[in-house]
Amino acid sequence: MPLPIGPKVDPTPRPLPARVPIRGQYASLEPLHRRHAAELWRSAQGADETWTYLGAGPFASAEAMARQVMDLAATHDPMLWAVRPVTTGVVAGWLALMDIQPKNASIEIGNIWFSPGLQRTRAATEAMFLLLKLAADDLGYRRMVWKCNALNAPSKRAAERLGFTYEGRHRMHMIVKGRQRDTDWYSLVGEEWPPCRDALLAWLDPSNFAADGTALRGLADLRSQRA
Repeated sequence: MPLPIGPKVDPTPRPLPARVPIRGQYASLEPLHRRHAAELWRSAQGADETWTYLGAGPFASAEAMARQVMDLAATHDPMLWAVRPVTTGVVAGWLALMDIQPKNASIEIGNIWFSPGLQRTRAATEAMFLLLKLAADDLGYRRMVWKCNALNAPSKRAAERLGFTYEGRHRMHMIVKGRQRDTDWYSLVGEEWPPCRDALLAWLDPSNFAADGTALRGLADLRSQRA
């Protein structure tokens, strides 16, 4: 009796993402550049806790942050975009596509830093949606990954809100800022993406928001109707 093997898939390597601007309703994603450093520095003031689970920051000076921005802007993996919300016109965060594996059709969304003013906004949700859509729909990646410090409860909630599935924990996975880190892994794969995409589009639709800006329906509710 033959041993079990996995299903056949299209083995064509997926394209690498291009460093180009991406425009949405509520936010524009701009390839990270040194010119963003001053706006990012202003957005980071009084927000030291937002760097707790990241590999860098908080920064002692505008110059220190500018050096980090220039280092990140010079890499192709991770490839970073700055987030410019339409409401303010001021860059207030960044996020990346990383661990890009064209032959495995696998890609990670991560290295996310959102200032307090960007967190929990339509622009923040759309920024993540735009990169997921780029990866899955435009480039054809089958596996999208989310990893975070196992202690980072907000990041874990964000992954689950977007529709990622928890896969497990890599214990003693990394040392970050001199501290041990366990890493929780999440994924969004194959046919799981279309209902998540459609729910995100429905959530982002202006008709889903009351006059005060409150969402009328949550992502989990919208996704359950499309499963």
